[in-house]
Amino acid sequence: MSETVTASHVFLGNTATSVDEVLQFLSEKAVELGVTDDAEATLEAFKNREAEGTTGMMGGFAIPHCKSDIVKQATVMVVKFSGEVAWSSMDNAPIKCAIALLIPAAQAGDVHLQLLSHVAVLVMDEHFRADVLASDDPEQIAALLNEGLAE
Repeated sequence: MSETVTASHVFLGNTATSVDEVLQFLSEKAVELGVTDDAEATLEAFKNREAEGTTGMMGGFAIPHCKSDIVKQATVMVVKFSGEVAWSSMDNAPIKCAIALLIPAAQAGDVHLQLLSHVAVLVMDEHFRADVLASDDPEQIAALLNEGLAE
């Protein structure tokens, strides 16, 4: 399944302090990972989604996502921050971790909605949030997500 999270898609200690910095980082990493070929178009897709309403959830998590023709395969990326990111969220808490979804436009229906709903359920789980926030191991964080997405 292409949505499987790998340790190479988990980034720790990111120094971003704003939503724009996070989305820029994700867009650049998406190009490096071969998920897209165009960082600017990816950034624009992320920003367009964020303009519809914040993707800041609760408990220090955000789920930024983009759907675009430039995305080659459905991909999940995780970024943990060294500090807190000022990001409008449901509980007004600063964001400590972002779980980003990049979805090809052709999969915007089923794959996107299934993935988004699974990740949203995960970030509402107190134990999942605590385990991710406590871990400094990309392999473990990837495994936590994969386990949750498989349920």
